[in-house]
Amino acid sequence: MTWLRLAASVVVLALILGGATWGLDIWRARQAEARYPPDGVFVDIDGQRVHVVTMGDHGPAVVLIHGASGSARDLTFDLAPELAKRYRVFVPDRPGFGYSDPLPAGQDTIFNQAKLLQKATLEVGARNPIVLGHSYGGAVAIAWAVTLPDTLKGLVPVSAPSEMWDSGLPLLYKLTAPPLGQALLVPLISAWTPPAVIAAEVRDVFKPQQMPKGYIRWFGPGMTLRVTTMRVNARERASLKSQIAQMIPKYPQLDLPVVSVHGTADTIVSEKIHAIPFTKTVPGATLISLKGIGHMTPHVATKQVVEAVNEVAKRAGLN
Repeated sequence: MTWLRLAASVVVLALILGGATWGLDIWRARQAEARYPPDGVFVDIDGQRVHVVTMGDHGPAVVLIHGASGSARDLTFDLAPELAKRYRVFVPDRPGFGYSDPLPAGQDTIFNQAKLLQKATLEVGARNPIVLGHSYGGAVAIAWAVTLPDTLKGLVPVSAPSEMWDSGLPLLYKLTAPPLGQALLVPLISAWTPPAVIAAEVRDVFKPQQMPKGYIRWFGPGMTLRVTTMRVNARERASLKSQIAQMIPKYPQLDLPVVSVHGTADTIVSEKIHAIPFTKTVPGATLISLKGIGHMTPHVATKQVVEAVNEVAKRAGLN
């Protein structure tokens, strides 16, 4: 009877914890969505809803693709408004982030994302744009150029993974990408991670620079902590390396203006491993190397990123 009572107690506690986690997940997601409502337009692409923020009313089209654990809000904090002085800027939420529907599990590759975002941004007026992607979004931007070369005028990878690397998958994604982690661990992290921990993680991504004042309030990390978004993020991160491997042989065939921007102090995506060999492989590509700059280049070196877009526009005959 003692073991039966113990087992029953464990089951009851598990049910209580599960119920509390489920309820807290829903509450936190609703709080985040109430605080950060959609500020763009929605388009339907083959039954897939995509949210796109637009800025600027004149000039060539520029599409900005955000990185992992983010949304369009990341790039609308400072980069998009600056570019909108000279360009028509389109900033989609990648599928599963912000207010865009997720792609089915196993189909959320950088190639399918590129195809979806090309169609979605074209729907709202981005015909043959310059495509800029930051971090993971840079890999999506490169996939766009590799697989849909006739639909863009230029490419600006910013702090972007583009080559193979030796290090393994970080522990967080090893735990949260497999089905069991997706089912059990992700809801626990989503529900119980303290806001102070989230804020510290965001600040760390900016190192060695300081996080800009007002960024975290604008960015809305609570949106990233939603269960669905965390699941998508983990799956994407776990499968990224194998997808990049598929693109590398096609880099020498790229025939468009390419300017990469990368910081020498980026410890998340190394310039030496990624941007330097990438720009050596792509015909005519150039690299703007920023000494001492870390991973969050769009925010800590906004001027240089804008200059990269201007250079691509010039080479493409758009300015």
